[in-house]
Formats: sequence, structure tokens, C-alpha cells
Amino acid sequence: MSRSTFLFTSESVSEGHPDKVADRISDTVVDLFLSKDPYARVACETLTTTNLVVLAGEIRGEGVMDTAGNWAPGVEAEIEAAVRAAVEDIGYAQSGFHWEKFEFINRLHGQSADIAVGVDAAGEKDEGAGDQGIMFGYASNETPELMPATLQYSHNILKRLAEVRHGGDARLEPDAKSQVTIQYEDGKPVRATSIVLSTQHAPGLSSAEVAEIVKPHILSVLPEGFTDENTVWHINPTGIFEIGGPDGDAGVTGRKIIVDTYGGASPHGGGAFSGKDPTKVDRSAAYACRYLAKNVVAAGLADRCTIQISYAIGVAKPQSIHVDLHGTAKGPINEAVLEANILGLIGGATPRAIREHLGLNKPIYARTAAYGHFGREPDADGGFSWEKTDLVDQLKALA
Repeated sequence: MSRSTFLFTSESVSEGHPDKVADRISDTVVDLFLSKDPYARVACETLTTTNLVVLAGEIRGEGVMDTAGNWAPGVEAEIEAAVRAAVEDIGYAQSGFHWEKFEFINRLHGQSADIAVGVDAAGEKDEGAGDQGIMFGYASNETPELMPATLQYSHNILKRLAEVRHGGDARLEPDAKSQVTIQYEDGKPVRATSIVLSTQHAPGLSSAEVAEIVKPHILSVLPEGFTDENTVWHINPTGIFEIGGPDGDAGVTGRKIIVDTYGGASPHGGGAFSGKDPTKVDRSAAYACRYLAKNVVAAGLADRCTIQISYAIGVAKPQSIHVDLHGTAKGPINEAVLEANILGLIGGATPRAIREHLGLNKPIYARTAAYGHFGREPDADGGFSWEKTDLVDQLKALA
């Protein structure tokens, strides 16, 4: 039996963290290519370091690159302009990393023909999975977003500080990390035992001055009474954080996969999301798993739900489905019933069915690169479609 009283911790990182800068750039490239060809194939990796951005990976798409690997006219310039605009939007205009001045190297090239032939639909063969792998989705009713509280509050802290910075407070700079430790009683979050925040700041500020700036904003996004006199605070515990972002540490796409998902509260299949078009099941099937798990919890069928799906490269049909309600099932619907029926609600969870059901062939990905891919509000243009709870009635009908 799982423990009901314990401490648990999750962390988040800001849009200006070097790895998140890399994720944002990679997803900006995905959006650019999908805006030209909704069926473009993209696997874009980004490296950021002191005044340098490097792109690498494999691509294909109408209006992007032909089958011989030649760029469409003007696209290379568009890529560079989009990358620089993304970095400017984050807020980097520093001597060590400046949106207008960093060196830009583009090493994207054509997709492997060996991969393409296995993944593309042909004749009676449906589109296959872009790779083998296991994907997980998770939901919990401990927050309104149906997310783990430790991660949701860690995200909320950094989103609030980003709003303050973008609103004109020049004392805060883009790079930041948060960490929240919560005491659980009877499986429910009751109080924060520790809050850690490290944020890049303008020159000359002490950690005490930074704490005075940020603490009211942190408290504003936590439930009332969630901190008390026993909560331990660590604000910029190293004492100074003036050099940050890619100038302070290199960033690489896909290095913050636990921040991107469930903060360690759920298993992770190991695949990153950013930089990948929706034929890559690392991304699309993980979104589908979250969508299904969230709907199970939203339907009141369980307090917690974890779903795993697995795939083989080039094969459309999932290899397996596993549902775990963690002993929290409500009513007659159990794991076996869900495993037998839930994939049918999204066309069998083939890569094509997932893309079509969730409307994933759109330029909706740059917005996912910071503050989590899950626990967000669905957008009118199709962004975060996997956060909808439109399967609730169908799931209840399985009883």
C-alpha cells in the first residue's frame, strides 16, 4: 500500500533557463515549418551557449526543403529571423547572450530516407510511429489543473515572476529556477515545508533584496495558508546570480523532461517533446496519454491515473496499453475496463488518429516550451488541445 503521509518535491525552470531557451528555439522551428506545411517532418535540436546558437537535426516539408535536401528560397533567413525573435521575446539582450548579436549556425538537413519509408503511409499501410518507445500520461485531483501540486506551484511561481519581469521590473532577469517541497497527509497536499528560488538579477542586488522583491509574488500564487512560520525559504542561496542563461551555462533541447511533464510524480518514457513534429510519438502519444488520464480523473473515475502506451517504429497500432488508478478507483470502472476501451475513444491511438483527434498539425508548439506541457488551459486556436476534458461523458458511459 502506498504511503499517505510524506514529503514530495518538484522543480521548475523559467523560459530564460538555457535548456528552456533551447527548447523554445526548437519549437519555434517546428512552428515555422508547420505553418508552411502541416505535414512537415521536423526533428530539431538546439545548443545554446555564450553568444552562440546551433541548430542540428532532420527535416522535410513542402516550402521548406525538397527531397534532394535543397532549401526553399528564403527559408534559411526566415529560420534565423524566427530564432532571434524568440530569444528577444524571452528577454535576452545581455553582453554574453544578445538576441541580435549571437552567432547563428544552422546544420539542419534532410530526413533520412530509411526513416521516411518506415513512417510514411503508403498503399494500404497506415502512417507508422516515428520511433519505438514508451509514453506516459498522468493526472491527479490534488490541484484544479489535475496536476501534481509540487510541480504546478513551482511552475506558477516562475510564470508570475516572468509576468513581473515582462511588465517592466528590470531588477529581475530571464534565468530562474524554483523548487517546492510539500507535506502530504492522507495523500493530500497540506503545506509547503520548503520553497527554493534562484533568479538571475540586475547587478548589485543582495540575496536579501532579491527576496524582498520576489517573496510577495511567490505568496500570491500559492493557496492561502500554504506557508507558515515553519516553511523554510531559500532565495538565491548562492548569494549572487548576475551571470545567467546561455552565458552562464550551456543549454540543450530536451534536458528538462521531468519539468515538462509531472515533476517526478509519474514515470517518464524518456523521450523529449520540443523540436519534434507530431508524427513523433514521443510527443504526440505522451499528449494523448495525458489527455486520457486527465479525462479519467475529470470524470470522477479515480483520484489519480497513470496511462502507458508503447509503440514500434513504423508500426501504426500501439503495442500495449497499461492503466493504473493507484487504488483510487471510484465506482465499477477498473483498470481492465479502461484498458479494453479507452484507446477506442481516440481512434485506437495510432499516430494518425492522435494527430487528427487532437488537431496537432498546427504551429502551436513554441508556447509549450516553458512552464510545462500539461496543466494548461486549451487555446482557441488548438493549442494545448490535450488538456480538454471532452471525453468525460463517454468514459462515464463505460460503467
